[in-house]
Amino acid sequence: MTVQIRKASAQDAQSLAELLKDIGWFESFKSEPIEAASQRVRLHIEQCLADNSHSIFVAEARDGAIVGYGSVHWLPYLFLQGPEGLVSELFVRESARGQGVGRELLRNIETEARVRGCARLSLINLRNRESYMRQFYVKAGWEERREAANFIYRIS
Repeated sequence: MTVQIRKASAQDAQSLAELLKDIGWFESFKSEPIEAASQRVRLHIEQCLADNSHSIFVAEARDGAIVGYGSVHWLPYLFLQGPEGLVSELFVRESARGQGVGRELLRNIETEARVRGCARLSLINLRNRESYMRQFYVKAGWEERREAANFIYRIS
């Protein structure tokens, strides 16, 4: 599939909310009306665009439909020679998977990371996800850190 990768804008909020709702993985999107979800996504996009510490890239098909997106947070670590790009979200519509969309998003993220002088990129991929099972990231040149454990602390 041929896609154009571009930076997201607040006008992409509804399309991104619909994409997340269609994926069906997130409880908040399952029960929330699309208008409310779109507004929430818009607020998050605006927050990310407010400074230079976040980037959101969208994959747009020829017909203008958004078929995927990636979100990156540029984090300065004192012990690294340059910042780390934390890929916090990379989602592709089921109908567009396996067609190079995710790989193209990763290429654009890597290009941006190089421009920013990053030392590395990182991400978390749940082991029960299709992308992990088919080794999407490994095939794209990423290495799984076996020595690291990922922890979360739920606030709400």
